Amino acid sequence: MTTYDTRPGTRTARYAGTGRQWLVLAGLLAASFLVAYVGGLASSSGVDGWYLAAEKPPWTPPNWLFGPVWTVLYTAMAVAAWLVWRRWGWRDARGALTLYAAQLVLNAIWTPLFFGAEQLWWGLAVIVGLDIVLACTVVAFYRRRRIAGLLLLPYLAWVLYATSLNAGVAALN
Repeated sequence: MTTYDTRPGTRTARYAGTGRQWLVLAGLLAASFLVAYVGGLASSSGVDGWYLAAEKPPWTPPNWLFGPVWTVLYTAMAVAAWLVWRRWGWRDARGALTLYAAQLVLNAIWTPLFFGAEQLWWGLAVIVGLDIVLACTVVAFYRRRRIAGLLLLPYLAWVLYATSLNAGVAALN
């Protein structure tokens, strides 16, 4: 059951017991890390295969950097979604959380497409779509809970960087 804090300037969804709040956070973390796991499976053969020999732009980071960066980003993404949910609930944050889900799906599609299927130009199309949906998600989250929008900014910066890498690899190969 959802109740709301009715003090002026507040709109916080409060749920019976904190157990449900932690369960939702765990679910959002699980969704993020499922995307990470699928991405890791799809990219492992590509990173050690065709991508290793591919021409890359000079601003390409070392491969070891991707795992730690994505771990932090996936965690921050889930926490941001949880903060929006905690403040507004599923119903009242439907638009923002739908954008969040859409960007997560695009994120999940990009890695197997780029690394697994070696579809560099299709991968670029998907990641540009991800850029757009993610930017909309940042704005929607920021409007509902500022810290949630701010938590997504490093993710947006990293995805824009990844977009430049995707474009560079596609152009060079």
